[in-house]
Amino acid sequence: MPIKIPDDLPARRTLEAEGLVVMSEADAIRQDIRPLRIGLLNLMPDKISTETQLARLIGATPLQVELTLVRITNHISRHTEADHMASFYRPWEAVRDERFDGFIITGAPIEKLPFEAVTYWDELRRILDWTQTHVHRGFMVCWAAQAALNHFHGVPKHILPAKAFGVIPHRVTQPASPWLRGFPDKFGMPVSRWTEVRQSDLNETLTVLAASEETGIGIVEDAPRRMLHCFNHLEYDSHTLDIEYKRDVSAGVEIKLPANYYPQNNPAHPPENGWRGHGHLLFGNWITEIYQTTPFDMDEIGRDFCP
Repeated sequence: MPIKIPDDLPARRTLEAEGLVVMSEADAIRQDIRPLRIGLLNLMPDKISTETQLARLIGATPLQVELTLVRITNHISRHTEADHMASFYRPWEAVRDERFDGFIITGAPIEKLPFEAVTYWDELRRILDWTQTHVHRGFMVCWAAQAALNHFHGVPKHILPAKAFGVIPHRVTQPASPWLRGFPDKFGMPVSRWTEVRQSDLNETLTVLAASEETGIGIVEDAPRRMLHCFNHLEYDSHTLDIEYKRDVSAGVEIKLPANYYPQNNPAHPPENGWRGHGHLLFGNWITEIYQTTPFDMDEIGRDFCP
C-alpha cells in the first residue's frame, strides 16, 4: 500500500521510474482503509527535488501514505514556479484545523540568520506549537531541527568556522532506539550546514541517538514532544552535495571538497551513494512507529498534549 500523491506532481514520474508504486485517488479509495496522513512543510528553495527525496522515503513502506504539501502562508517562493506552488501546496492557515499522523519540516538555507530575523519565524513558531495538538509525531530536518529545539527548549545554534560538509561517519549512541532499528554501529550521513547545536546545551528531556566526532550530534529525540530531529540529510540524492559544491564554487564561496564523497576526492568522478539504505531505515522506522501508535480516530490525535 504505497504513497498517494497528485497525479501530475513532478515527483510522481521520477518515483514511478524508480519502481516505487504510487497510488491514484481512485485506487486509494477502493482499498477502504485509513491511510497515514503525512504533512510536509517544505522550506527548501528547490522544492521539487525535496518533495521527490522525501516522498521516496516515506512511500517505500507497505503502508498507504497520503502526502500533503504545505507552505508558509504568506511567504512567496522565489525559486519554484508559482503555478507549481498553487497547484500542489496548501498554506498552513488552510490546514491548521486538520490533523496529521506525521509532519515533516525541512531545513532552509538561512541558518546563519538569527531565528528572529527570519521573515516567517512567527508563523513557524505557531506551526511548531500546532504540531503538539494536531500531529501525532514530528520529524524536523536540519535548520528546522535547530529551530524546534530553540523554540521549545531555548537551545542556541552556533556558527561554525567552516561549513560542515560531506558524508560524515556517525556512531549510534542508543542502539535500542526504535528509530534506529536495523542501523549498524557506525554509518555515514550527508552533512551540509554552517551551524551546529551542541550536546552541552541540551537538557535531560532530549536524547542523542547518533553523533559524530567531526560534526557533533546528528539525531536527537524529544520524546515528551513526540519529535525526532535530524540535523543532517539522509534524504539527499547521490548528486545533491555535488550540486551544492559546484554552486558554491561558481558563486565564489570559500568551500572545501565535501569529505568522504568523491572517489579519490576528485569532483570529476561521480559520487557513490553509501547512505541510501540508512535513509530508508530511518524514515521507515518513523512511519512504522507512527502506524503502531497513532489513534485510528484522527480526532484523538493531540488530545494527550501536556505543555
